[in-house]
Amino acid sequence: MRKLRLKWIALFLIIFQINQISAQKKYEANWNSIDSRPVPTWFEDAKFGIFIHWGLFSVPAWGPTAKDGVGVYDRYAEWYWKGISDPNRASFKAFTKFHDKAFGKDYKYQDFAKGFTCEMFSPDEWAKVFEESGAKYVVLTSKHHEGYTLWPSAQSWNWNAVDLNPHRDLAGDLMKSVREKGLRMGYYYSLYEWFNPLYHNNVKQYVDDHMIPQMKDLVTRYKPDVLWTDGEWDHPSETWKSTEFLSWLYNDSPAKNDIVVNDRWGKETRAKHGGIYTTEYDLVHDQNSTGMEINHPWEECRGIGSSFGYNRNENLEDYSSSKELIDILVDKVARGGNLLLNIGPTADGRIPVIMQQRLKDIGRWLKVNGEAIYGTRKWTKAPKVGKNTKIFFTAKGKDLYLISTEWKDEPIAIEGISKSSKVSLLGFNGLIKTGIKSGKFLITPPVLSPLTNPSQYAWVYKIENVL
Repeated sequence: MRKLRLKWIALFLIIFQINQISAQKKYEANWNSIDSRPVPTWFEDAKFGIFIHWGLFSVPAWGPTAKDGVGVYDRYAEWYWKGISDPNRASFKAFTKFHDKAFGKDYKYQDFAKGFTCEMFSPDEWAKVFEESGAKYVVLTSKHHEGYTLWPSAQSWNWNAVDLNPHRDLAGDLMKSVREKGLRMGYYYSLYEWFNPLYHNNVKQYVDDHMIPQMKDLVTRYKPDVLWTDGEWDHPSETWKSTEFLSWLYNDSPAKNDIVVNDRWGKETRAKHGGIYTTEYDLVHDQNSTGMEINHPWEECRGIGSSFGYNRNENLEDYSSSKELIDILVDKVARGGNLLLNIGPTADGRIPVIMQQRLKDIGRWLKVNGEAIYGTRKWTKAPKVGKNTKIFFTAKGKDLYLISTEWKDEPIAIEGISKSSKVSLLGFNGLIKTGIKSGKFLITPPVLSPLTNPSQYAWVYKIENVL
């Protein structure tokens, strides 16, 4: 009798599991359905990621800078091939002048494949740098607009890192090392390719025979946590067959449960469709996004310098300081976003030392103050953030975090809290004086010495059980 009962229980569990699987939502190939998929919670908890722009553009490693008087988008060293080929670009003269001087007028971009040697690339060392930075996810350029892939893509035969230099699956090697550190990893992927003849002659065939199979191979082969598309602006999402691909990604792909995508799926989709919304050097469609309220999971991407790809033309003044980068991280997180901070490795496979130093400083700060960053959400009662804001707030559970990017000697008043609460300064062992005055909660900063100061850049007060 007992055996019969166990068989019935087992049968019930099997039927229940089948029903659960069949009950899982199927996403249809239209934006209403695709947009209904929630962004996986791991992304909003992670807050800080590392972007990596690496490819043949890392060989010339050159772009104009602010001193050349060109706009933000014209300083990108990863646009080198387009820069020396398109007379309509504002930076065309700067790129061609450098190229002709450094390599010669007859030197073709394809010849840079010889210099993409990566002999000093150690994925384990890179992963260690990322781990120590405090980042929780990594996004590598699997293919930029030049079409050269960092994995052995059949659709990019003889134009990838395995068939040509460095004869290595860079995308796969880094994925393995990053995941061994417990970090999530995904890939940037450019929908269009500047000089692919098929793309220019028959975009439909390009999408059907090249782009879609290539993206499916990337997802199936590596099961990434992020698919970060770009280069969508030439055509609407219908031409790119974006909803068809995304319905496969969400329903049938091996990455369907955890994968995060962005909003770059057609010239009409940014900040409207897809997954997370993306800003770039604080720009959304050329509009400054500083202080903007974005009521959707979102992410700011930017370089440590003014380029994504490594730019040998940049000097110290072109790089953000550690303080500036931490302030940027705080600003984005307080407004409900993530920061995807880019590094541009060299053609031989090194992370430039100045970039390593910036990442180390961010990691040191997060070791003390990460509690106010990871897993938090924006405080709905926080004052509006502006260009000159120095006090930011994040929330987690019943606790509120006040982050001051400038040390305050005077008491800090918080509106919206009218009851007493325990307050601590993260990384500091002393007591913090508090009080209520005129219906506002007051925090009196402690007197610090070089030995007791927990941070060089921004200070976090934890206010317990007030939410």
